[in-house]
Amino acid sequence: MAETSGARGARKWNVNRIPDQTGRTAVITGANSGLGLVTAEALARAGAHVVFAVRDVARGDAAAARVPGSTEVRRLDLADLDSVRAFAAGWDRPLDLLINNAGVMMLPEQRTAQGFERQFGTNHLGHFALTNLLLPYVTDRVVTLASAAHRWGDQRISFEDVNLRGRYTPTRAYAQSKLANLLFTLELQRRLAETGSAVRAFAAHPGYAATNLQSHHANPLARMGMAVANRVVAQSDRAGALPTLFAATQDLPGAAYVGPDGLGEFRGAPTLVARSAAAGDPESARRLWTLSEELTGVEWKAADGNG
Repeated sequence: MAETSGARGARKWNVNRIPDQTGRTAVITGANSGLGLVTAEALARAGAHVVFAVRDVARGDAAAARVPGSTEVRRLDLADLDSVRAFAAGWDRPLDLLINNAGVMMLPEQRTAQGFERQFGTNHLGHFALTNLLLPYVTDRVVTLASAAHRWGDQRISFEDVNLRGRYTPTRAYAQSKLANLLFTLELQRRLAETGSAVRAFAAHPGYAATNLQSHHANPLARMGMAVANRVVAQSDRAGALPTLFAATQDLPGAAYVGPDGLGEFRGAPTLVARSAAAGDPESARRLWTLSEELTGVEWKAADGNG
């Protein structure tokens, strides 16, 4: 039985309180390392069949081989919408849980295969397309990884140019992509509820967790600073994965946002946390959804929660 969503009950929540996942199937993007691998391992140990949706199949195979339980590996490059479509076209069975975990962070200015700014294109558009293409198969929930970084910088989607041409900074682009993740979750939940679907949409953030994402920062001084912070301030990737696992397995209200309960949400046990005002704006969420459909060519298909 799923536990209730109250913060008091969640405060000391850990992987030992994950309900039995036997018979459930989970797709996790970026499951070959970091938070994704920890999440995959925990769900597989609890009995789920876990699909590693990864860009590098060889690395995915190596990671999956170390995970006890039922796993499979499929290729998915979120920075290429053709790859996203191919992954979805190969899916033909009920999917209990989709975890949109993969991401890139604070890169030098780069483009996806379709020419989108890489952080927005990978972190948001790739997952937007994947979710909508798989949604007819989803029976329970979609969990999307966000970040406290959604509060940084402009705190708005640059609708006039989401690619930030002439305005690009690694931090601005990352913050925009993480704000997009939360707005996507908000609008997805609204649409699911409007159609009477049993499927729910949640978001989670890991706090400040030591992962390999920080090593990709465009600024070498920033990379050095983050390396030090990872040793001094950050919690482990195992602790950082707890909000995702909480959102993936607990009975929560639609559009719930889960993060650590400690000071500044840097670390701690998973609990429900607040999003910024910008991340809770329904008009921005609807506008982003419409734009994302136009950019990806992937449109809304309601899920009925019955697979």
